Amino acid sequence: MSEQQSPEEIVREWQGAVGGGDLVVLDGFHALKHALRFGADVRMVVADAPDDVRGLARELAPDVEGEVARLVRPAQLKELLGRVHPTGVAALAVRPDRAQGIARLGRMPRKAPVVVLDNPRNLGNVGAVVRLAAGFGATGVVTRGDLDPWHPNVVRAGAGLHYATTVERLELDELPPGPLYALDPEGEDIRALTLPDDALLVFGSERHGISPELRARADHLVSLPMRPQVSSYNLATSVAMALFHWGGPNEMG
Repeated sequence: MSEQQSPEEIVREWQGAVGGGDLVVLDGFHALKHALRFGADVRMVVADAPDDVRGLARELAPDVEGEVARLVRPAQLKELLGRVHPTGVAALAVRPDRAQGIARLGRMPRKAPVVVLDNPRNLGNVGAVVRLAAGFGATGVVTRGDLDPWHPNVVRAGAGLHYATTVERLELDELPPGPLYALDPEGEDIRALTLPDDALLVFGSERHGISPELRARADHLVSLPMRPQVSSYNLATSVAMALFHWGGPNEMG
């Protein structure tokens, strides 16, 4: 993308790139910042006011200020996005290679669990789980079902932290190795267990819980402490509780 391009040319280039289907929309400065920090191949950055975005980078993320300053170009975001982020910036980045992601998930020994979401339905919840997994240093987040974990709304809710972990959609027979701990109200209290680093931590859908086929494969059924007559926790809350109980990686650098 050239410095001399007009805003109209940039809009056309963006629309053509999105139509290719292999790029991910990063909506807002924090998504862009995180993607750059964790090695994303960012192809385009557009902003209503590029100088304002450069100022944000200088103030909030000096470690990526140079990259942001080099990449950002002027464009009317309302022509590109259904909803413009308050920070006034958006970007396109390459979606990570699927085969490489599956290989990372299956590599043993693992230093941190893999979070498995069984047929989740809410895009925002999945994004929040990705953000949690990245923060705790989990090996990755796997979804089963028809929801795309790289949907723009998931990436938005995850604040670009898809690039800080591994995020893939897999079938039952593609799940990585490791003991399977399924969260279930009938399971053993999590406080009585030690979750191993190579665990698969499985969470059911917001409405229906763990699917019968995945429940049948579980090595352990695990329950979270909950007051009687309270129906359930939010999906992201459940994941946070389980990862906190696991304890996080030994090194958080």
